[in-house]
Amino acid sequence: MNKLIVIISVFILISCNQVANKPGGSSMSVSSPDTKIEKAFISFRIGVSQWTSEKRCNELFDLFDKHKGATDEITFFHSVTHAPIPLDVFRQRAGILKVRMEQARKRGYKTGINILTTIGHHNENLDNSLKGNYTFMTNIDGEVCNGSFCPNDENMREYIRNIYQLTTQANPDYIWVDDDVRLGHMPIGLGCFCDNCLTIFEKETGAKYTRESLKKAMNEGTVEKKLKIREAWLQHNRITISRLFVLIEKTVHDISPVMPIGFMTGDRFYEGYDFDNWSKILAGPNHAPVMWRPGGGYYYDNNNNELVGKSHDIGRQVSVLPQEVVSVQSEIECFPYQRLKKAANMVALEACSHIAAGCTGAAFNVLSFYDEPLDEYEPLVARLQEARPFFDLMAKSLGRSALTGIHTFWNKNSFITGKLADGNWLSSGNPLVNHDIYNIGLPACYSGKNAQVTILGKDNIFALSKDEIKKLLSGGVYMDAETLQQLNDMGFGELTGFEIVGSENKDRIEKFSNHPLNGEFAGRERDNRQSFWKSQAYTLRKSDDKAQTLTTLIDYTGKEVSDCTMGVFENKLGGRICVAGYYPWIFMENLSKSSQMKAIFRWLSKDKLSGYIASFHKINLWIREPENGKIALAFTNSSFDPAKDIVLMLKTDNKTIKVYDMECKETIIQSSRTDGPYQRFVIPFVDSWQMRLMLSE
Repeated sequence: MNKLIVIISVFILISCNQVANKPGGSSMSVSSPDTKIEKAFISFRIGVSQWTSEKRCNELFDLFDKHKGATDEITFFHSVTHAPIPLDVFRQRAGILKVRMEQARKRGYKTGINILTTIGHHNENLDNSLKGNYTFMTNIDGEVCNGSFCPNDENMREYIRNIYQLTTQANPDYIWVDDDVRLGHMPIGLGCFCDNCLTIFEKETGAKYTRESLKKAMNEGTVEKKLKIREAWLQHNRITISRLFVLIEKTVHDISPVMPIGFMTGDRFYEGYDFDNWSKILAGPNHAPVMWRPGGGYYYDNNNNELVGKSHDIGRQVSVLPQEVVSVQSEIECFPYQRLKKAANMVALEACSHIAAGCTGAAFNVLSFYDEPLDEYEPLVARLQEARPFFDLMAKSLGRSALTGIHTFWNKNSFITGKLADGNWLSSGNPLVNHDIYNIGLPACYSGKNAQVTILGKDNIFALSKDEIKKLLSGGVYMDAETLQQLNDMGFGELTGFEIVGSENKDRIEKFSNHPLNGEFAGRERDNRQSFWKSQAYTLRKSDDKAQTLTTLIDYTGKEVSDCTMGVFENKLGGRICVAGYYPWIFMENLSKSSQMKAIFRWLSKDKLSGYIASFHKINLWIREPENGKIALAFTNSSFDPAKDIVLMLKTDNKTIKVYDMECKETIIQSSRTDGPYQRFVIPFVDSWQMRLMLSE
């Protein structure tokens, strides 16, 4: 058995590496070479209680027929709970679904099956869930999740083979694999560290570990040793999921050779974020179409910052996908589907926001999971029908073109850097810094390839080689003081321009110096109350005469206690650096600080920044890489106040743009003036929580 595991692992590694090393890397074809998008990919995901009864299912079809265009695809969940179901139950449901899908096709819809539980999500409905000789998902302390199973267990693989055979034989138009195919599960956290997985890891690395010794190796010793074992474990996780996808792809395509397979993801740092290679595996030797459903949180609208945060999560996920993955449907979920939890307008806006961040459509999981009439949901379906033309316009205009702008650094190995100095690696969480910088009108970018400026946070550099760090520092970089210290300790001091000479947790106030980047705001103050929101205030010292001070620190009497807490520097490589020692990631939403930050990021980019909102508004902005000289972008007024006279600075020679509101109404706007390589466009009015699509002529 162990020899077989090694052979499979080596095969997967060689296959993935061969694809990745071909010219074009992750852009190699996995589906049709025609990636032109004419309209959005829109689907609804339907719970078991809505399709079990033929009467209820016909009422569902009638609702969609009444609001034609609200969806093109009807995707049926095979299960209502989150642990795998017994095979005989699965077989029975597959038989009913075969009939339901034929009925959906007769109504003119594409239709398929969403396998909610391939390996299982968590402990739910265990009395009626899969039982047998299977290995539970196991964490590093030996605790298990009884509702989720190890994908490397051979008995579980046989169960998986059976359920995908049954699904394919039901003749869907496509099959979706849900996001239980991951290695983090309630209540145990991250896995899988079962005995079998440790044996596989030994074969992959040549090193034998118990759970206890592996935990120690991941958390103790030199930084270099910890990074090495963590990176090996991430690669092990990539192989584990690849091995599962090889099984699923072969099972499905042995029956239906070009059956499209879709996969739902979230931020998958612990799993190694290997989306490009996984998509190739799912395509199989016949290059069947692959679909993707990136997702995240935001189940109800009591905190709309989560909406934008989810768009950023989704943008990262999409940025890894090959261009040939055309159907990218964002997960829109209102769990537990109580209508007043999320307004219909916010559901529509959410789909738009995720398209702006990189998707080409949306998958709505918003209807009741009870066997009851859908009357209360009809206004939501009607609103999505109204919004459909705008979804289509956005998808057609933006397509799969890349986003350009400011990149909060991450890569596939970012997770290895968590809690290097203190604590348990497996509890380190998301390795990214806060996204507040994007709320003031600076353009978000999710891939280093298209970054015009890079945001670099503490520990991120340990996911990079020294050559990669040097390359970053030859461009535009914004960093905090702790990152500065790490770079200096690694020998990059001559490229950073500053060093730390002190820090305090006493209440300090940032004061703007008389520097051109501060403009008219010289002398302004920013008090973020360290006694409330704990954060160190750092004092910087210039290590190069070319370094310049942007802000100092004063105490509550107005006395200067630090002559530099933020500064800029242009190094010998031509790289431009900004170091911020006072609340570098949050509380930037006042006029002086937001204006300063826009000036800084434009300077860091050497006027290569694709665009930004120059006026004082809370706006999230996504700008696509120009195609054939034409620019496409979208922005949201992320405020409960209407926005008047929004000033968009856009790097273009074109002096005319078209602006579309969410009803597809077109307005032509002329540039009011030129500022260097930028045209200044003024958008008169955008209501609260509304989006605009803008296209250059």
